[in-house]
Amino acid sequence: MSTAQEFSGKSIIVTGGSLGMGLACSERFARAGGRVLIVANDATSVDAAVATIGPNASGFVGDVRKAGDMEEAVTQAVTRHGGVDVLACCAGIQRYGTVVDTPEDVWDDVLDINVKGIYLASRFAIPAMRRRGGGAIAAISSVQAYASQAGVAAYTASKGAINALVRAMALDHAAENITVNTVCPASVDTPMLRWAADLWKGEKTQDEMIALWGKGHPLGRVGKPAEIAELVAFLASDKARFITGADIKIDGGTMAKLGIVLPE
Repeated sequence: MSTAQEFSGKSIIVTGGSLGMGLACSERFARAGGRVLIVANDATSVDAAVATIGPNASGFVGDVRKAGDMEEAVTQAVTRHGGVDVLACCAGIQRYGTVVDTPEDVWDDVLDINVKGIYLASRFAIPAMRRRGGGAIAAISSVQAYASQAGVAAYTASKGAINALVRAMALDHAAENITVNTVCPASVDTPMLRWAADLWKGEKTQDEMIALWGKGHPLGRVGKPAEIAELVAFLASDKARFITGADIKIDGGTMAKLGIVLPE
């Protein structure tokens, strides 16, 4: 089968699928013939994503923190598309703070959305994948699973937890022909990054701040959502059936670079 239709006949759930990297994943799967269920908690963005993508996409408004919502999302995918073959976990939030100044409710929100959301979506998707004879799960993590900025304690903790959870899931479900992998981007030009740019830009424009952050990557720019979606799609495809339990950096060389430099 050509790459253009490599997901033909496949049923795909994308959590956080209406914005940013999730939207790019939804678009990528739909272009390749997949039937995509876009799951997000904002009806306006879900409707807009479905309208943009077209007939291969449908939407479900739900909260990844709620078991009932994730169970219903899987039920909807089975009802509409016959089952579940792929789960792309793209829902996530970023918040700033140390453990001292991060309020408990903010800590809980970050861990619940970023980590519990993967657990709940997978909890209900995996039995549906079993009935299809296997499947693929790909979760968006971050390079901050390996190394951290200052002042992002909850976010970094959540990303390290994602990588650990994915390893456990990969082992638990390998015999069921279900692969589970993690994609770890550096900075990517998404609404979340632009929210952060607004927080820190000072006298700069949003675009100037993002360009400045891009210079911290050896390739000299931040990533594009479509670039992340290509890696997610590869891991979900038949080409990657021998890859499981992996955490793959897609970071413009960021993690290859030491902060210590030689004098000029």
